[in-house]
Amino acid sequence: MSTLVLELRQGDLMVVNGAPIRFRNRARIELTAKARFLFGKQILPPEAADTPARRIYFALQTAYIGNEEERERGLEAARQLIAEFQAATTSNLASAMLDRALTAAEEDDCYTALKLARRVMRHEEAVLGIAPPSNTRLVPEEVTA
Repeated sequence: MSTLVLELRQGDLMVVNGAPIRFRNRARIELTAKARFLFGKQILPPEAADTPARRIYFALQTAYIGNEEERERGLEAARQLIAEFQAATTSNLASAMLDRALTAAEEDDCYTALKLARRVMRHEEAVLGIAPPSNTRLVPEEVTA
């Protein structure tokens, strides 16, 4: 397995295997083993999950970085929220992306599921004419560990 080096700024938040870590100063870290992690603006706080697509992202996020119990609840919530979204949307593209996201999450590839959910969030923001959450990146990180 190759290592992954991340540079984080003071105040950045990173969640590794369910444990939140806030950086007090600028840091360069190296992940040398497989880990479930998100960092910085990839993390959607609960209060920002205020639209259907954002709630799906938050559920998938929980399925990815939560503890074992939270991960199962997050996956179940994602299933329900995706079904509700698909029943209400007229976008075949968004529906197909959510099918792929759910399949990825059920195969324990939640990082891929989150990338797809971010695309659906951007689609929803464009359709509804709303701004993206102020704390999330518009372009997903292309990192794996």
